[in-house]
Amino acid sequence: MSDYPEDLKYSVDHEWVREGNETTVRVGVTAYATEQLGDIVYVSLPAVGDAVAAGDACGELESTKSVSDVLSPVAGTVSAVNPLLEGSPETVNSDPYGDGWLYELEIDEDADLDDLLDADGYADQVGS
Repeated sequence: MSDYPEDLKYSVDHEWVREGNETTVRVGVTAYATEQLGDIVYVSLPAVGDAVAAGDACGELESTKSVSDVLSPVAGTVSAVNPLLEGSPETVNSDPYGDGWLYELEIDEDADLDDLLDADGYADQVGS
């Protein structure tokens, strides 16, 4: 049993994906990533309507330690961004799997969520 929510899929780049419906997913970063980054002080997100490819940088998380790219775990078109993060970027640290989500995607028809890791696979990757 891992410490990561079982209902999510994970990328090797520390992003998570939660399926909303058949065509929409919500994307965020894992608790492991926020621990590595430290206190997040600024979040830059893609614009609604932006097309992103799997593995592409589509935003940034700026912390007291560093700046890290947000890489899209799947291909699609940005359909929403989290408005809460503009005024409260620290929400990514305090609630990474809830209110700290980053953006939502209308996933491409050929996007395959099965290419992502399950919770146990991700836990194995980060060594927890």
